[in-house]
Formats: sequence, structure tokens, C-alpha cells
Amino acid sequence: MKISEGMIYPLGATVSDTGVNFSVAVAGGKKCELLLYKAGEKSPFQKIEMKENPGHGEIRTLKIEDAHAEGWEYNYRIDGIEKMDPYARAVSGKEIWGEPLKQEGMARGKIIEEHYDWEGDTPLLIPYEDVVAYSLHVRGFTKHASSKVKNKGTFAGIIEKISYLKNLGINQIHLMPVYEFEENGKYKNYWGYGAAYWFAPKASYAKDKNQNRELKHLVKTCHKSGIEVILNLPFMDGISHSLITDCIRYYTLEYHVDGFVVNPYCAPFEELRKDPLLANIKILKQQDDFQDIMRRFLKGDEGMVEGAIWWLRHISKEDGIFNYMTNHTGFTLCDLVSYDRKHNELNGEKNQDGPDYNYSWNCGAEGPSRKKGVTDLRKNQIKNAFLLLLMAQGTPCILAGDEFLNSQKGNNNVYCQDNEIGWLNWNKEGEEHWLFQYVKDLIAFRKKHPVLHCKEELAGIDRVASGVPDISYHGEAAWQVPSEVSSRQLGIYYYGEAFADVSCFVAYNMHWLSHSFALPALAKGKQWYIAVSTGEGVLKEERLLKNQREVIVDERTICIFIGK
Repeated sequence: MKISEGMIYPLGATVSDTGVNFSVAVAGGKKCELLLYKAGEKSPFQKIEMKENPGHGEIRTLKIEDAHAEGWEYNYRIDGIEKMDPYARAVSGKEIWGEPLKQEGMARGKIIEEHYDWEGDTPLLIPYEDVVAYSLHVRGFTKHASSKVKNKGTFAGIIEKISYLKNLGINQIHLMPVYEFEENGKYKNYWGYGAAYWFAPKASYAKDKNQNRELKHLVKTCHKSGIEVILNLPFMDGISHSLITDCIRYYTLEYHVDGFVVNPYCAPFEELRKDPLLANIKILKQQDDFQDIMRRFLKGDEGMVEGAIWWLRHISKEDGIFNYMTNHTGFTLCDLVSYDRKHNELNGEKNQDGPDYNYSWNCGAEGPSRKKGVTDLRKNQIKNAFLLLLMAQGTPCILAGDEFLNSQKGNNNVYCQDNEIGWLNWNKEGEEHWLFQYVKDLIAFRKKHPVLHCKEELAGIDRVASGVPDISYHGEAAWQVPSEVSSRQLGIYYYGEAFADVSCFVAYNMHWLSHSFALPALAKGKQWYIAVSTGEGVLKEERLLKNQREVIVDERTICIFIGK
């Protein structure tokens, strides 16, 4: 075995035509050995000391020339303690979800030759304003028997559902952690937050145990269907910014992903957005402000109109945020309108985990109910929630299963629930297909009208010298914002002619009483038609309004009118 001095970068084990390069950071003064194993064997077949080089700082390197290393496994022994490479690009011993390691000791890094035929694939670069995103957990998305996919709980399982996503109108998916994390321990770790091997795709998410190839195949197949892939990388406190940057660059180059959701409190968010290599990649962060304001507006809290105006207008691109009514932390949409309080008892933490403030409303009964008045009100509120999300200008993101009333039985923190509580129940898609169709139609309506998802934030200015601003706000009187604290209604006029579109007037009545809305006057020859409402969904044919000056909007109802 011919050994030579290796390259400093990239860190990790890198296979080339001339051999395998090993590079690892080790504190000065510590002894470091590279341990090489053949797959399945307990003892290393080779131990090689990696010496310090004063000119390399804390980086130790070596290269094994002309090595046929496919299938080799490796670890480092540092001052007598065996450790895995934090830059390992694949991990052995974790191929089956939830099973302990088959051999004593710890898992090992795998040396892989990452040759993959991308067939000319590149990131899709879908403009922010055209994205309709969908957040899912790789395992939970298809693990339930009702998913009817062949490869349940895997990357391949998602591929089997691509036609479903396309049919709904989704063009971007957000994947919860796909890297190698420990699902067992003091607490079950279903989500994947916490310590991890960030560079290694999770072996148990692969149907054929070739996790690197299968994650690439998922990305390529999504791209062929016009769907971007965003990875959630919630790095922990204490992870160096250099490792975070290296990791994001690695997934960008090696896996062709379209973007990342990172924790801005741990990751160097602004530096990542300025990185020239990542110039075309979406660097995103979660922010609950839209969610909190819109949940309160939805249930009829007073004093929410000003916040609703802001978030219905705000564009997501510049600050890297996206809009959501629900996320994996907190209630599903079904549970948001079915529970006043969290029910996390099965998590084993005496119901003290998970967010206490969810701004939810059970509509008159806690949990499942057969009372028609309660169930009808819940359905109405769910339809309103989708209208609030999809009629806002920023990038919308739907939580997987919300489009068919998936429930977690009131648990708002299913981080440890690797079971039917945390998995999607696809039986509901058939039972509640009316909601799937409603959401599908709303997404199509949004995409049809550029004025509802503009590239630039609307500023209330006259863009085409017509005397009409691009956006304006109305109430019972035209051109007057209902700004009283007690107001729970708002009319928004989008002047479509500034965007080669029809004009739209959206009337939001979140009050428990009906209200009248004054309709702005249209240009000569045009009239107002109702196109969408909470009760009817997207009308197949718009209906001419008899009264062109004002309209009565029922309680807890949103209506969209178009001028044509």
C-alpha cells in the first residue's frame, strides 16, 4: 500500500483516479491513526499514523495511491479513542431504521466512489414568486400502509408520489433532515434534530442501501418533473461555520439540490447568501411571524388587520423566508381547528414539550366531533387558512397532509412519534378528496394570475400612469382601511393592468358577522365577477355581480372578485 502526503481540501475521504485522499482536523499534540476496515469485519486490516504538519494547522492528511477502496470502511483513532469522520459521506451499520449496530463499537464511514449519471441535470432556478412549496418527512410521508407505495419510508417512496405532487400543483419540496442521525437514544429521534453526520445521507432512507445514489436519483427525478428539492439542515449550536459552509457547498455540488433551510442563529446566514458558489441557490430560514399573525386573523382576534396587510403583501425573496400556516413544529391544519391546547402526553414529557402558544381554536369542541355545526365550521376555517396562505404574495409552503386533513391527534411535537401519529394517513386523501381538489384549484388560480404572486413587492404606487395604485386597501368604504382595533375585515384591490392581468379584489371577513365591502370602480367596459369564495372554492365560470358598487360577504368568509 503506497502512502503519500494528501491534499488538505476537501476534508473527508475523497476518491480519485489516483487513489483515496484522507483529510481530518485533529487538535495539535494528539496522536491520530487512520483505521481501515473491510465491510463486515470487526478488526481493521490497516492502521496508518497521520502525523502533524506545522504548515497545515490542525489538518492531518494522507493519500493511499492506486487503491481499489470501494467497500472499504474507516474511522480515526485519536489518543486511543475511535471516532467517526465528521465529514464522512456515507455511514455503515445504520442501514435499518431503529436497529442497534450489528457489531460492537460504533458505526464507520464508508469510502464511496460517487460516480452518477446526472444526464445534464442542473438546479431548476424557479423564481421565488412562482414557487408553491410542500414540506415533508422522508419516512413519515410514505411509511403508513395506506400510502400504497412499494418502497415505504424511503427516497424512492417520494418518487412514487411525484405524480401526486404534480397533480396538486407543487413545484418545490422541503425535506426534513436526510443526513445520518441517531434515531435511538435517551429520547426517540424521529425528526433528525441534534448531533449528526451532516455529509452522509441516511442509509435507512434508501431502498437498496445505496443512500448516496438514491438521494441523487430523487433530486434528478424531481427536476425532470419540474420540482425543486430543498434540504432542511438545522445545524446545532457549536457547529463551526466552516463545516456548515462546506456541507452546504457539498450538497450543492454533489447532489444538485436547489436550496437549504438553515437555522440563522447557528448558520452564517448572510455569508451563505453572499457566497458566489451559492449565488443561484435558495438559502432560506423559518420564521413564524406569518403563521402567528394569520392564525390569529383566521380565528377572529382583534387588532390583526395591520399585521395581515403586511404579510399579505410582503415578498419572501430578499429575507429568505417562506410563508406557512403550519409546520412540523406545532399543530397540523386539521388539529389547528380541532384543539385549543396541545395533547403531547404520549411523548413521555408530561405534556410539557412542544409550543404552548399555537393560536388555535377548536371551533366548539376539543378533539374529534360529530356535531355538524362544529365540523362545518372547522372545514370552513381550513378553507380560509388555505386562502390566506395562497393569496399572500410571499412564497407559500404547505405542510404535507394538510390538503387532506391529516391529524396528529392534537400532538404538536411529534419529534419522537415514529408511528401512525407521526406518519401521513393516506386514507384521508380519499375520504377528504374535496379538500385536495379545493387546494389544487386555489394553487392553479394563484399561478394563473401574476398579480397574486408578483416579482417585486407592491408599494401602493401608480405603475402605468392610470391613476390607480398597484395595491390599495378598502373596507365598508372604498379606499379606506378598516384600521379600528375591533376590525376583522379587509379588502385588497390588486390593479392587474400593471401586470398584464385582470384586476382582483380580495375581501377577507374573519368576523363572526357578515359585512359589506365597497368595490372600487373599474375602467369603462369592465365589471366585477366573483371567481373564488370560501364556500364554493374556485368557480368553473365566474359569476357577474348584480351590485357593482358593494358586496355582502358572509361571516368567516373570503371572496375573490375579478374585473373583466
